Amino acid sequence: MDFSQLNKQRAASFNKQKQLLKKLSAGQTILCEQCQKPLKLNLAVDAAQKGQVCCDKGCTHIELEIA
Repeated sequence: MDFSQLNKQRAASFNKQKQLLKKLSAGQTILCEQCQKPLKLNLAVDAAQKGQVCCDKGCTHIELEIA
């Protein structure tokens, strides 16, 4: 089985999310690809140690592990 294409897609997705996090943490406004609402970065850490990036409608939701 050839996983090279899958690995390329995963790497591209990871890099896209990493750039998104950099821009949001720098204070830039980034719009959700689906609903065009601004994404919000929430790093309010609770006991689960997770932050999140999401839009108001919920079509974008990325959980972040905070170490």
